[in-house]
Amino acid sequence: MAEVKNRKKSKKTKSLKAELAECKKKLIRLESERASKLTTLSNVSRTVASDMYIEEILSLLMRLTADLMNSKICSLMLYDESKQELVLRATQSLSKDYLEKRNIKVGESVSGKVVKGKKPIVVENVRRDKLYNFPEIAKKEGLYSLLSVPLMFKGRVIGVLNSYKDHIHRFTEEEINLLSSVANQAAVAIQNTTLMSDKKELEEKLEARKVIEKAKGILMKLLSIDEDSAYRLVQKQSMDKRKSMKEIANAIIISKELERK
Repeated sequence: MAEVKNRKKSKKTKSLKAELAECKKKLIRLESERASKLTTLSNVSRTVASDMYIEEILSLLMRLTADLMNSKICSLMLYDESKQELVLRATQSLSKDYLEKRNIKVGESVSGKVVKGKKPIVVENVRRDKLYNFPEIAKKEGLYSLLSVPLMFKGRVIGVLNSYKDHIHRFTEEEINLLSSVANQAAVAIQNTTLMSDKKELEEKLEARKVIEKAKGILMKLLSIDEDSAYRLVQKQSMDKRKSMKEIANAIIISKELERK
């Protein structure tokens, strides 16, 4: 009787040890995955803060995000406010069908509804869900579940970040928050680059205006004409020679300086 009890106790002990060992393995795996995600997020932050061109930043960001989310395809679409549509700007996918996918109007398909609602949308199976407008591409590319989150900047949607799985997957709250975090960082990088481009464009316009004003002054003295006539002359030369007014103005200034020498 005692021997039977000992056997049962021993069997139960072995079972508990096996369960503990399995739990330990699971904890180690989860810790490893967590560390990997933190490393990738750190890389995402460094990428966003780098001085690379925006195309390089977004391309690298898509590769990092695909690794972070274990995505089959990860893509970023920017919102063209004037046309009220989303345009594919970056993806790590090399699929011709996906790359040539048409632009999406606001309120259309999953991404368009994300822009309209300003909140994430999860689709368990894009092949069957009527919300998704490209089931044929999904079948061809082996796509199933989709998480789509908005790129928000100061309460305004500037685009959408998509993460596709190659199997049926239920996205967790943690995954939604994770992709949203990446989307927010991407939005800041895009907006900062846009502001820099706008600043550079403004500086170039101001510089061109200064050069044209100087050239106008030279023509007014040289030809004894008024300001409007001088401007029209520079403009006509620009159109005839198919060069910018700044280039024509610079040529006038250089010609005058050579005469003095």
